[in-house]
Amino acid sequence: MDDHGESATLSAGLSGALTDFGHRLMARVYYADTDFSGVVYHARYLEFFERGRSDYLRLAGVHHTELADGAHGERIVWVVRRMEIDFRAPARMDDILTIDTRTEDISGARIFMAQQLKRGSEVLVEARVEAAIIGGNGRPRRFPKEWVAAFMPKARA
Repeated sequence: MDDHGESATLSAGLSGALTDFGHRLMARVYYADTDFSGVVYHARYLEFFERGRSDYLRLAGVHHTELADGAHGERIVWVVRRMEIDFRAPARMDDILTIDTRTEDISGARIFMAQQLKRGSEVLVEARVEAAIIGGNGRPRRFPKEWVAAFMPKARA
């Protein structure tokens, strides 16, 4: 199989969906995500948020593997520069979570994103993320113009 067993339908489900505000991804809480009390371990929220950002990039046409392979003229990688997290309520084993990601601003080499992790309509955790792209030499690189159009939200959530 040349698609490694992934159908378009399955891939779409795995990657979430682009929305008017940015991106939405669904995820289930597994036993491995929890601590001894059955609630999500605090560091796991970072992983849920990372999945949301990564799939947002992928669906917007920016693929980590292409960037790392130098498909844009040089090797480019994403780095998180700053993250602020507000823990409001715990997620628990078997919960179905929604991870919403939206771009607030893009400035030079930096992108500012807001993320929410919800169970139903209840906001459990919010994060504000400042990320940047850097070249192989470790120095910041400006966002390509085509990326700005792909990441700026059409409407606010």
